[in-house]
Amino acid sequence: MEGKKNIVFGFLFLVMTASLGPYMVVNLLPDAAKASAAKQQVLSSLQLAVNSDFENQETLETMTAEEIAKANSFAIMAINTNLNARSPIDTIKGGPHAHGNLESILNIAVGLVLGLLTLPALFKQLLSWIFIIGTIAHSGMAFFAVFGFAWANTILGTGIGAIMILLGLLLMGIATVVGYKKS
Repeated sequence: MEGKKNIVFGFLFLVMTASLGPYMVVNLLPDAAKASAAKQQVLSSLQLAVNSDFENQETLETMTAEEIAKANSFAIMAINTNLNARSPIDTIKGGPHAHGNLESILNIAVGLVLGLLTLPALFKQLLSWIFIIGTIAHSGMAFFAVFGFAWANTILGTGIGAIMILLGLLLMGIATVVGYKKS
């Protein structure tokens, strides 16, 4: 069966990309939670200062322009730290995690449909490899890029993986019209 390798590849790639979920929870969310708590504390202090017309809560004197600027700077830095802590999570969620899971399921579906088509074996093999190579060049490279492999960005940046997946989808549509087994 020509689609068997897509089904096997799809399940194995799904395990790899789905494992990014627990990785994010264990390794990235604690830092993001700390940054979020620190941001909340600094913004609460700034809000308290604003609500008290910038009166220092300890001395009950009006805050100087320098103290107000310092409070604002701390708030801006806390917001920036929070955004920077969330960035790796958003990069993984939007890139290799989501695309990898989708392309894994796509490979499984392609493998199943290839088994239902009456087409020459060479055409089925071509379709099969287009999806596998396209997945590796697209979400596979995004997976490597997230973990610091700079060379993966070069391959990912060409867009060849996404183009191959789109080409594969077009060819699968044509192949299904031409070669779907009649019962």
